Amino acid sequence: MNVYDAARILGLTGEINPKIVKKAFREASKKYHPDVNPAGEELMKMINEAYEVLKDYSGESKDEQSNYSDLLSEALNAIIHLDDLMIEICGAWIWITGNTKVHKTVLKEAGFYWASKKKAWYFRPEAYRSKHKGSKSMDHIRTKYGSVTPARHTNSHKTLKPYDR
Repeated sequence: MNVYDAARILGLTGEINPKIVKKAFREASKKYHPDVNPAGEELMKMINEAYEVLKDYSGESKDEQSNYSDLLSEALNAIIHLDDLMIEICGAWIWITGNTKVHKTVLKEAGFYWASKKKAWYFRPEAYRSKHKGSKSMDHIRTKYGSVTPARHTNSHKTLKPYDR
């Protein structure tokens, strides 16, 4: 993940320094924690990666104030319950493969787009679309931005039993 994407994920603009990054990380962690957000596990991985990129960074972000994380959360929450999908996070993009044909309508409604050359759906908010035409292969994208395949849980909350003596 690059500094530009990391700043957007943490909602940072203007001056960036370790103190500001830490505060933004804490706020995002509270907002997207898995206990309060069904897609929180995946979002927390992105937030943690963004923090690792920016924790020692000092500089400027010329991007406008971002609701990027909110948009990612909405998109993930719309599809997280769907079966037979492989969710892969590469940098600040979400890629979906697997049995996507049966979920085409839901994916479109959630803001995902079909990448025919890659045979995969992707999510990147409209305002943050790349100006490139997608000539990079998925292997190139994985190598450049890293790839995380989140664990899928059917039940995110465990039932705790009282301790038996």
